Amino acid sequence: MIDKQNRQINYLRISVTDQCNFRCTYCMPEEGVSCIANEERLTFEEILKICRSGAALGIQKIKITGGEPLVRKDLPVLIKQIKEIPGIDEVTLTTNGFLLADKIEDLVNAGVDRINVSLDTLRNDRFKEITRIDGLDKVLAGIHKAMTYPLKSLKINCLVAKYFNDDELCDLGRLAKFGKVSVRFIELMPIGMGHKLESMSKEKIKFKLEEEFGLLKPYSGKMGNGPAKYYEIEAFKGKIGFISAVSECFCEECNRIRLTADGFLKLCLHSKEGVDLKRLLRAGITQDKLTQVIAEATAKKPVHHHFNDLGINNIEDKIMAQIGG
Repeated sequence: MIDKQNRQINYLRISVTDQCNFRCTYCMPEEGVSCIANEERLTFEEILKICRSGAALGIQKIKITGGEPLVRKDLPVLIKQIKEIPGIDEVTLTTNGFLLADKIEDLVNAGVDRINVSLDTLRNDRFKEITRIDGLDKVLAGIHKAMTYPLKSLKINCLVAKYFNDDELCDLGRLAKFGKVSVRFIELMPIGMGHKLESMSKEKIKFKLEEEFGLLKPYSGKMGNGPAKYYEIEAFKGKIGFISAVSECFCEECNRIRLTADGFLKLCLHSKEGVDLKRLLRAGITQDKLTQVIAEATAKKPVHHHFNDLGINNIEDKIMAQIGG
């Protein structure tokens, strides 16, 4: 599937729920946010119908997100059914890891290919402060258990901000030294409550890591479906990655579209542009017509995000849990 910028769109991120068992300070207030009603959330069959149309258009990679996707009942059943769709090569999962130890066997048996775990600190007190839950031990147990399974990749996603966790960069990076896990440092994006934090550039993070570990050598191999740039460190089993959406805009290479938990097809993370697929599904749209609608919408994918622009209309104002992380 090709958009008007001649970008090949082969990656669909699907939020299966906007509910989350964490209350991360950069994502939502302590009391949480109003979640969509259960009946407004896409059913598995509706998600599968969208995936079939996506596959017919050239979507090959599916990412399951939330909220926290593992709170969605019977998620492995959905993953297994998506994997069975002709044309879908990979199904991956992004999770906060709190339920991962309990779910990993079912996920692997369902066919999940890759798992990303969000983890911003290795300190119990800071973990409680950030997530508002006492759960670091459970997350680490989930990561260690996942390492025992033959996944294509296991990655840790670490959001970095000044005076937030920048004193732990080397401790977090060291997770990639001994096990088959890679660590990715994610630049803060000005979405939702993230405005309250101060971002830290890739170069400053890289400088700190090199002071501790030595040269980070660019890695030219393929590590997944997204825009991360990876580096190797001598004697490290895993890789170090950077996702710098603001300072190193990669929109010209963007290969993805997003589906929210309530069925809105988003063409860009930072834009409200898209189409309400749930309304069409519940009005009885045929598979062929749905495929046409998705193709026509995707062709209009915005040229780039507007993280650095002021006064632009139609900028997304929802938090990440509502969009699909």
